[in-house]
Amino acid sequence: MLTPLPAQAESASLARLRTQLTNRLPQVELAALLLDVEAFTGFASSFTHVADSQPAAVDLPLSICAVLLAQACNIGLKTVARADVPALTLARLAWVQQNYVRVETLTAANTCLVDAQTVLPLAQAWGGGEVASADGLRFVVPLRTLHAGWNRKYFGAERGVTYYNFTSDQFTGFHGIVIPGTLRDSLFILAGLLEQQTSLDPREIMADTHGFSEVVFGLFSLLGYRFSPRLANLADQRFWRLNKEDDYGPLNELGRHVVNARLIHDHWEDMLRLAGSLKLGKVKATAVMRTLQRSGSLSGLGRAVAELGRVEKTRYLLAYVQDEAYRRRILVQLNRGEGRYALARAVFHGKKGELRQRYREGMKDQLGALGLVVNALVLWNTRYLQRALEQWQQTEGEPAADEVARLSPLVHEHVNMLGRYDFTLPDRIAAGELRPLRSPTIWEEHLAEIP
Repeated sequence: MLTPLPAQAESASLARLRTQLTNRLPQVELAALLLDVEAFTGFASSFTHVADSQPAAVDLPLSICAVLLAQACNIGLKTVARADVPALTLARLAWVQQNYVRVETLTAANTCLVDAQTVLPLAQAWGGGEVASADGLRFVVPLRTLHAGWNRKYFGAERGVTYYNFTSDQFTGFHGIVIPGTLRDSLFILAGLLEQQTSLDPREIMADTHGFSEVVFGLFSLLGYRFSPRLANLADQRFWRLNKEDDYGPLNELGRHVVNARLIHDHWEDMLRLAGSLKLGKVKATAVMRTLQRSGSLSGLGRAVAELGRVEKTRYLLAYVQDEAYRRRILVQLNRGEGRYALARAVFHGKKGELRQRYREGMKDQLGALGLVVNALVLWNTRYLQRALEQWQQTEGEPAADEVARLSPLVHEHVNMLGRYDFTLPDRIAAGELRPLRSPTIWEEHLAEIP
C-alpha cells in the first residue's frame, strides 16, 4: 500500500524569497487591475458586437471591464454602474453585456490572456504548457432551473452546477465547461484538450479519481496524450497482461487479468478513424464518450477502446507505484488547480457565492467571465512577481531555479475586491508603465509593530 506523500520541505531561503516578493506586489483595486491588464494585452478588442457590422462603441474597454467584474464578483451591474460616467451608466453596461459578452468573445479574450502568460519568463519557469490538470468547481444554484442537478455532498438540499476547468502548469485556465449537477467528469476530460483555442499544447493531463475510466485511458493513448490521474482506490485496481502464458516474474500474481487483444485487432481501423475524427474536430469529445458508453454499457467499439485503455492503465499503475517523483508531479499540478479554485472563490464573493442564473447560456457567460478575471489576476501577479524577482536578483543574487519554480501567482491579499470599484487608471499606467513595487522592509517594520 502506498502512503500519502509528505509535504515538500520548504527551506528558509524559499520562505524568505516568497515572502519578500509577495510583499513587494503593489496594492491595487480589482477594477484597476482589469484595466491594467487590458492596457497591456488589449483583450477588450476580442469583444465584438453580436451584429458584425456595428461600429466600435466609445470607451468600450471601460464598459467591458466593468461588466466582467460585475459578473465575476457576482455583484450585479448596479454595483459598478456610475451615472456620471457615460461608459459606466447602468443602461450602457446592460447593453454591452447583452451585445458583447458571450461565449465566443469570452473565449477569444481568454486566449489573449493565456497567450500573454506563456511568453513571460517566470511563467516559463513554472512549466512549458505541456502539462495540465482538470477538476470541477461546484456552485449552488438556488433557483428553479432545468440546468442544475442534485448532489447532497456538494449542494446540500439545493441544486447546483459544476464548472469543469482545465489549468495549465503556468497557472492559467485554458478551457471551462458548465455541467448540470455533477455528471461523471470522464465524459468531459478530453474536451479540454481538443476544444481549447489557446497556443498551449498540453500533452499530459492530471485528474482526480472521478475523471478516470478505461475508455479515457484508451482514447488518450490513441490521440497521443498521456493520462495521469490520482486514483484514490489504488488497491482495487486490476493489472492486465496481453497473454496468459507470458512470464512477468514477480508481477505474475499481480497481473492475472488478460486483455482481449483480438477485440483491439478487429476494431483497430475504426479506432483510428475515431481518433482522426476527434483530432480534426469532426465530432465532439463529449458526444463520443456518451456514444461509447450509451445506456451504461459499452458498445463494441467502446469495449475495444477500453481494452486498449487497460494496457495503458497498467503501464500507468506500474509507473505510479514505482516512481515517487511521478506521483509528486501529479500532486503538484493538481494543487495548482485547487489553488486557482480558491482564488476563484475569493473573487466570486457576491450573493453568498451562489450562482443565480436560470439558463445555461447565462451560467456559461458568468462563469466564463469568472475564469477570465482569474486569468487576469494570474497574469498581473506574474508580471509583478517577475519584476520583483528582477529587483531581488540585483541585490540578493540569483535564487535557486527550484525555488523560483515553487513561486505562485495565486496570491490575492494585495487585491481589494470588496466595496470599491473605481475604474480609473493613471495615464502612465494606461501607457504601459508598471506600478511601483512596495518596499518589503517597510512591510516587515509594520508587522513588527503589531502586538
